[in-house]
Amino acid sequence: MPKEWSNKQERQYEHIEDSAEDRGESEQRAKEIAARTVNKNRARAGQSKTASRSSIKDKSPQQRGGQRSGRGGPKGPTRDQLYNEAKKRNIKGRSKMSKGQLERALGRG
Repeated sequence: MPKEWSNKQERQYEHIEDSAEDRGESEQRAKEIAARTVNKNRARAGQSKTASRSSIKDKSPQQRGGQRSGRGGPKGPTRDQLYNEAKKRNIKGRSKMSKGQLERALGRG
């Protein structure tokens, strides 16, 4: 665990990791979920040097509860999350695309 984390954040990480493993996630996936949750909370609190717009403006991980975890629920990932994925895949024209257009360009819709 990073040295920047407080004792409370370390306990939160361990609790989330244990919960994810209890739900059947692999050890590596459980660690990823826990780290992302703690880091997003740190970004929302202004404790990190960099933070994405979705980390600051979006719901907290506790409020969201997996609504947009990529499982294709009722609303799916946010436009910003789709945009970031399109950026990684180097899709042209992504900045002017709507959420639906991004989904189609990524092969999700």
